[in-house]
Amino acid sequence: MGPWKFLGAIALVGLLVFLPLKAVGAEAEFDCGAIQCDHFEADLRDQASLQRGAKYYLAYCMGCHSLKYARYERTANDLGIPLAVAEQYMIFDDTKIGDLMENAMPTPLAKKWFGAPPPDLTLVARARSPEWVYTYLRNFYRDDSPARPWGVNNRVFPDVAMPHALADLQGLPECSPGPVQAHNGGVKRDPLSGADLLENPCGRLTVTAGGSMTTAEFDAAVHDLTNFLAYIAEPMALERKRTGIYVLLFLVFFGVFAYLLNREYWKDVH
Repeated sequence: MGPWKFLGAIALVGLLVFLPLKAVGAEAEFDCGAIQCDHFEADLRDQASLQRGAKYYLAYCMGCHSLKYARYERTANDLGIPLAVAEQYMIFDDTKIGDLMENAMPTPLAKKWFGAPPPDLTLVARARSPEWVYTYLRNFYRDDSPARPWGVNNRVFPDVAMPHALADLQGLPECSPGPVQAHNGGVKRDPLSGADLLENPCGRLTVTAGGSMTTAEFDAAVHDLTNFLAYIAEPMALERKRTGIYVLLFLVFFGVFAYLLNREYWKDVH
């Protein structure tokens, strides 16, 4: 095998590895039910964002949703939070700093209140995707139908059995007419005027009675919360990627010597 064929083979292998990842990423953009996922990009190096996300999670989510595959101590260390501060502001009972991040909600009461125990959210960002979590948290809306005991619904997860936990921050959005969105991200338009056809009764959400945050502030808070859930789903993500770079560099380095050795073995044959 000549040098150009060898390099071509390496390029082909790299392409076959890279293309499926891009395809999965593109598919995830449209995996938010009837609407397109909002753009979200996790930044696990932003410790300030992760700390704010942990604060929001502990204040608004932890009462119902545990993180039973994570520990307070590991989380505090990764987020740059001194253990003494973590014990004071992250733990509100007799739980030890080295314990798992579980809550005290009894399962029978959870079933009575919500119809089913609230799920653990340690792995939700991996099971769904960070884009799904971010979009879901931003798409609660008012629903006064008798079937909705909490008075809310969600455009990503219709008939969800939980209240809008962040309503104090966002307020309570209401449905307003909007365009019909296709699965490919496009919208249905009038063939003559080209204007969007507002045939979806809940195509847009408007906040009339706002919460304690502006829309921009709320979006930033949800971004931090989702960023934290992306971290908690895989605390080793940064180290894994860093190790992966070294592995790929080793394979390239090894491949060069393997090619030279192969050429030496076969030089008399060809």
